[in-house]
Amino acid sequence: MDIESVAVYCGSHEGNNPVYAEQVKELGKLLCMLRIKLIYGGGHIGLMGILADSVLRHEGHIMGIIPQLLIESEQQHKGLTEMAVVPDMHTRKKMIYERCDAVIVLPGGFGTMDELFEILTWNQLKIHDKKIYILNSEGFYNHLQKHINLAKKEGFLLAESVDKIFFCNTPVELFNKIS
Repeated sequence: MDIESVAVYCGSHEGNNPVYAEQVKELGKLLCMLRIKLIYGGGHIGLMGILADSVLRHEGHIMGIIPQLLIESEQQHKGLTEMAVVPDMHTRKKMIYERCDAVIVLPGGFGTMDELFEILTWNQLKIHDKKIYILNSEGFYNHLQKHINLAKKEGFLLAESVDKIFFCNTPVELFNKIS
């Protein structure tokens, strides 16, 4: 299946390591090179804003989906090619996931983890069947990768659920797996 659009989940903060922002900028450029549409949470701050700005700088197409309650706190991005304002977080997550062909997860906090685990669960329950690419910047997701492997080894996860998760250490590695 050709990937025409990706959902990207990431932090509304930049994090303490400058590599996160550097890799997010690079990822935005690579998405544009592949002509892949970005679908994300619609914010202008943190890694979300850095990614959107990178895609726009490279003349890519972006759809932001933001819940009404986050317009002010996430400083809604004003320069996107498409923006949808939805009533709540559940609608946001569902719309983002329905409109993408694959998912990329970047460093982030509780919100990013919530979105990641929901899509992992949806894949496991066969609600959806999409590949999930995790950008493991500077080992950010090493512990998660170990935990997933442990859960699989201990019989809590089936191989078919885990086989759709791809951990990548750099945007170029992710680019090579997604293209």
